[in-house]
Amino acid sequence: MPRMLVKTWADDPMLTGTIPRWLDRRVLLTPDREAYCDSHNGVRLNFQELSEESLRLAEGFRTSGTVRKGDRVALLLENCAEFLVCVLALARIGAVVVPLNWRLTANELAEILVDSGPSVLVYGQQFVATMQALNSNGSLRDVSLCVRVGSRDGVPPFGCSYGALLGATAVEEPFVEVDPDDILFILYTSGTTGAPKGAVHTHSTVLAAVQTIVATLHYAEHERFFSPVPMFHVAALTPLLCNLYKGVTSVVMNGFEPELAWEVIAKERVTSGIAVPAMLNEMLRANVLSGLDVTSWRWCLAGAAPVPDFLVQRFAQLGVSLLQTYGLTESCGPACTIDPQNAMQRPGSTGKPFFHTDVRVARGDGSDCSPEEIGEVFVRGEHVMQGYWNQPEATASVFSDGWLRTGDAARVDSDGFLYIEDRIKDMLISGGENIFPAEIEKVLESHPAVRESAVIGQPSEKWGESPFAVVVRADPSVGEASLLEHLTGKLARYKFPRAFAFVESIPRNSSGKILKRELREGFPGPAPE
Repeated sequence: MPRMLVKTWADDPMLTGTIPRWLDRRVLLTPDREAYCDSHNGVRLNFQELSEESLRLAEGFRTSGTVRKGDRVALLLENCAEFLVCVLALARIGAVVVPLNWRLTANELAEILVDSGPSVLVYGQQFVATMQALNSNGSLRDVSLCVRVGSRDGVPPFGCSYGALLGATAVEEPFVEVDPDDILFILYTSGTTGAPKGAVHTHSTVLAAVQTIVATLHYAEHERFFSPVPMFHVAALTPLLCNLYKGVTSVVMNGFEPELAWEVIAKERVTSGIAVPAMLNEMLRANVLSGLDVTSWRWCLAGAAPVPDFLVQRFAQLGVSLLQTYGLTESCGPACTIDPQNAMQRPGSTGKPFFHTDVRVARGDGSDCSPEEIGEVFVRGEHVMQGYWNQPEATASVFSDGWLRTGDAARVDSDGFLYIEDRIKDMLISGGENIFPAEIEKVLESHPAVRESAVIGQPSEKWGESPFAVVVRADPSVGEASLLEHLTGKLARYKFPRAFAFVESIPRNSSGKILKRELREGFPGPAPE
C-alpha cells in the first residue's frame, strides 16, 4: 500500500510546495504506474518504488552525519535512476543539489566545486579518473564523503558505495522540516561566453516552472516522455519533475545514439519528449525507420538552439510536432514555446510565453519595443531564479524591476509571436550596421551542401568588425564562391562573410549551443579587407 501522509494537504497548504510532498501525493494516486524506464540497463521503477528508494537514501544521507539541511551535494553522474533518486532523497532532507556537467575537465569542475562548497559528492564509476584528478588538485579537500554509483558492492577508491548508503536504512520519513523557500538546486549555466554561474532555485521556483509547463503543454493520460538530454541540464531536469508531478513515465537514454533512439521510441511506445536540434538532425540522418513503428510519438520539445525549418517539416511528415521552446537555466527552463498549429505556419518563431510566464522585448532604456523591432528579451515569473550563488553583482546586473534580462536579442510580430535573433553579445557592428550571426547561419544552412555553420566577428581596421563563417560541409567540393552565390539576393551584401573556414565539427556544449568563445579563440582574425 502507498505510504500515507501524517498531515493532510488541507491541514497544511505549505506541504504542496516541496518536492517530497509532490512525490507523496503521486504515490497516493498512482503507486503502480511506471515512473522511470532506463533504456540502457533496463531498470524500471514505479512511483512507489521510486519513493521508497528515495526514502532509504534520504535516511542514509541524514544518519551518515555528512548531510544537514542546507548542505550542498554535488552529482557527477550520467543519466541513471540513481540521479533522480538522489534529487528526491536530498530534497526530503532540505539539502541543495548541485548537478555537475560531466563533460567538463577536472580543472573546470574544480571551479564549480570551490564555488558551491559541497559536503558530499556522488559520482559514477566511469568518473574514477576524474575523481583522482580532483583529489590531486585539492578539490575534494573539503568534501566529507564521496559516494560511488555503478556498483552496489565492494569498496570504491573514494568514500563508500551507493549500495552501502542505501542498504542499511529503513523506509521511514526522515524528520526534517523543508520549506518551499529552501534552496533545492544550484544549476550552473552553460558557460558559452565565460565562467559558469550558479543559478539558485528553490522548491517554490521549481514548482512554478513545473506548473507553467504542465499548464501549457498537452500532456495526455499515460504519457511516455522520452529524454536523451543529460540530466545535469535544466532541459532534462525540469521535465523529469514535470513527469513526477503529472504521473508521466520518463523514458531516459543514458547516452544519445541516433539509431538506438528510434528503437527506444518504438519499443517503449513513446508519446512525447525533448531533444536538442542537433540530436533530432542526427536521428533523421540515421535513416533506420524502416520496420519500426513510431506512430505513438505525437510531440517533442526542441530547444537550446534554433530549430531549422526543414527539421519541423520532416518530423511533421512523421506525425511528430516539433515544438520549438525557448528557455534559460535562470528561468528553470520555461520562457516561450510554440503550439503544433503555429509551428508550421510561423517558421523560426519560438512562440508565445508559457501560461504562468511573462515575456517582453525591450530597448536599452527598458521601454517596450514596437512589433518587429529588435531588442532584448525580458522574462518574469515565479519560476525565475533567486539569483546567482555567491555573485551579488552578477545577480543585480540581470534583474531590472523584477524582470530577468536574458541577454538574447529578439523581435515580436504583430500577433505576439517571439523570434529569437541571436545573443546580444554575439551581435556584430560592422560599419555602423548591426549584424546578427544567426541570420547568416540560417541562410548558409539552407544550402544543401552545408551541414552546420557558425558566424563570428573578426576585428577589421576598416569596418570595426566583419563576419567570418565556420562551416561543416555535407559535400566537401563546395567552396566559398558557391556559398557567396547562395547568399546573394537573400542577405544584404554587408552581411556577407569576409572569409570562411571549413572544419569537421563545430564545438558545442552539453545543451547543443555553439561555443563561440572557442571559435573566437581559434579564429581571432584580423578580417581580410
